[in-house]
Amino acid sequence: MPAPRPLRDIAVVAFAQTDHRRTSDDLSEVEMLMPVLHRVLAQTGLKTSDIGFTCSGSTDYLAGRAFSFTMALDGVGAWPPISESHVEMDGAWALYEAWTKLLTGDADTALVYAYGKSSPGSVRDVLTRQLDPYYVAPLWPDSIALAALQAQALIDAGDTDEPALAAVASRSRASATDNPHAQLRGSVPRGDYAVRPLRTGDCPPIGDGAAAVILAAGDRARDLCERPAWIRGIDHRIEAHGLGVRDLTDSPSTRLAAERAGAFERPLDTAELHAPFSSQEVVLRKALRLDDGVDVNPSGGALAANPVMAAGLIRFGEAAARIGRGASDRALAHATSGPCLQQNLVAVLEGDPR
Repeated sequence: MPAPRPLRDIAVVAFAQTDHRRTSDDLSEVEMLMPVLHRVLAQTGLKTSDIGFTCSGSTDYLAGRAFSFTMALDGVGAWPPISESHVEMDGAWALYEAWTKLLTGDADTALVYAYGKSSPGSVRDVLTRQLDPYYVAPLWPDSIALAALQAQALIDAGDTDEPALAAVASRSRASATDNPHAQLRGSVPRGDYAVRPLRTGDCPPIGDGAAAVILAAGDRARDLCERPAWIRGIDHRIEAHGLGVRDLTDSPSTRLAAERAGAFERPLDTAELHAPFSSQEVVLRKALRLDDGVDVNPSGGALAANPVMAAGLIRFGEAAARIGRGASDRALAHATSGPCLQQNLVAVLEGDPR
């Protein structure tokens, strides 16, 4: 059964991101974000007052204070009053909310942004707060330990091995060689074991960064962008919270989201996957039925730059940018949140026929 078409044609018309780096101690979240917002608006010629809806993604746990997103919103400009919202999630979910807002017809343009500073603390421990608060979180299994459980399950099932995982990481960072925004690029050592069977080279870099996109509907998108990246379908699904009741070698939520987004209806040429660990790409490739004819993570993916809360939105921006410059015609964008690919969002982006 074909996926339902959206009620309104909506496209990504602009994308900007920081040059991601290990630390940005000299900058606040607002100072890190503002140049990105200026660049994404400049691409379209829009001013903040021209935006119909604004939505952001970030986490108070990284910032260490409640309602931290309000400081960034002050920088964006919340007066005179604007229509805005925020999600305590990766910015890809803010994009989803903005997309639904534009579907209603209440706005024709939307600004979506996300940011995260992982350098001040231990992001491995912070992410433990996503776990079941009664049975799992008190054990403090950090994000790398949980990813290692998934990687070992894949190896035990015969789906991959350590050299294959190393090849995934090597290919991703080689693809990022010409990406000026990537934090890791080119030849990166496999390193020592972080948590067996994952080596440091199988894990994402810890760093700070921000990203922003602009969405527009219908003819407004064509006015703002020479080749808009039309969102033909988008959906997100979630796995069971308990790790013990899941098959960690598969991702049925990703498969279902892709099906509902229409990813399996026609061939894809590009896939930007939010796979922070090399083993997660193995799971996603299987769930999304990606063969060698699909260019996977030409930007380098999250293994090249993984600013927490922005890395998923960057996958959408990178896929849209490839469509905009004519390097892709039909691309898949994927974002994840939670341990071992617990929550997954998938979208299909297309350019106008050439």
